[in-house]
Order: sequence, then C-alpha cells, then structure tokens
Amino acid sequence: MIGLRRKSPFYFNLSLSVGDDENIVHENREAFFHQFGLSSDKIAFQKQSHSNIVTIVQSPGVCVESDSMITDRENLGLVISAADCTSVYVYDFKLRIIAAIHSGWRGTKANIVDKTLNIIFNEFNSKPENLFAYIGPSISQANYEVGKEVAEQFDGKYLKYNNNKFYLDVAGANYDMLINNGIKPAHIQKSGLCTYEFNELLHSYRRDGIKSGRSLGIIAIKS
Repeated sequence: MIGLRRKSPFYFNLSLSVGDDENIVHENREAFFHQFGLSSDKIAFQKQSHSNIVTIVQSPGVCVESDSMITDRENLGLVISAADCTSVYVYDFKLRIIAAIHSGWRGTKANIVDKTLNIIFNEFNSKPENLFAYIGPSISQANYEVGKEVAEQFDGKYLKYNNNKFYLDVAGANYDMLINNGIKPAHIQKSGLCTYEFNELLHSYRRDGIKSGRSLGIIAIKS
C-alpha cells in the first residue's frame, strides 16, 4: 500500500506480523525493505514510548527511546511501527531532510509534530513551503472511543459525543499541526484508511488486542 511517492523519498505502510516466528518476521521485513533498495542494516528504528521525544539520527540500528526521528542522511530508512496510532512522514525537497513521527493520543497531546517541525526549522533551516507530508493509516474517529479523562485533554474540534461516548480524531489533530506550521494543504496527503476497519490489510490493537501485529511505515532519501 503506497501512501505517497516522489523522486527522492518514499512513504509506505505495509502490514507485517510480529509475535510470530522471529525468522519469518525478519524475512518479511527484509523483503519489504528490499523493494526499495534497502536492507535491515540501513534502517533506523526507535523505542517508541508515546512520548514527544525527537531524535536526530545519523546511523542505522535502534536509537534511543523516542517517537520521532529526523535525518539528512541518504539511503537511511526511518521506520515507524503502528497498530492504530497516527504516523507522520515529512520531507524537505530542497534540503533533502526527512522525519518519521509516531503520534498516538499522548504524543499528539504533547505536540510531537510541532516539536519535530520546530527542530527541522531551527536546526536544519527548513522552510515550511518546502515540506511535503504524508499521514499514514490510523484508527478513524468513528472507531476510536476514548474515556472522559482523555477527551478532556483535547479541543472539542477533535471530539464527537454519541450515546454517552467520546470519539477522538487523532489524525485530524496531527493534520492541523502540519497546517498551523505553514505546510501547504496541497503538500499534505492524509490516508483515508482506518486500521480498525481494514482487518485484512492493516493491524489494529483496538480490534485485535494484545495479539495484534504492527504495520511498518518507512521514509528514506535515495541517492
């Protein structure tokens, strides 16, 4: 499933099994990376913890605990693992800088997209008009029921109240952060696929529970 492709980076999501045979998981991931001229030794992962920690990555492997990675290195894939959370991929086509962001409701509340973009602007001198962004598949508002204690942390714009239940639009909140940071609407693609609904294509923790797998998204700058 391809989200957005341009000449230099690519943004993809692909369902991959986890919690299965470790060798099969490795083979699946290698096959996935190989499609884009990459391999696992050219991939950067992070220990995602629903934080707003951003890491500037210069080498492959597992970096420190964080939920957002930024790099200007060519042929280094940044990978996000998700099973309902929103993933956001950013590309500066002038300076050739990329970012991969994991933004569940906690990261969204902590403005991880804002924090990532601030680093791109201030430390890499990017301009918002030069950025493209892709928001990957995530659980839709219609299927994302949250408790009152979570709902109270968000603007009413991102909430629906129906039959005494609150439903949260996490992807919409992340989209607005991109817009509010000056990225042009025409430069943003937002997936319409709901992880909860597309049970034959995407993993969903809300749907499948602890046995759920994870979907991987990757962005890289090709030389």
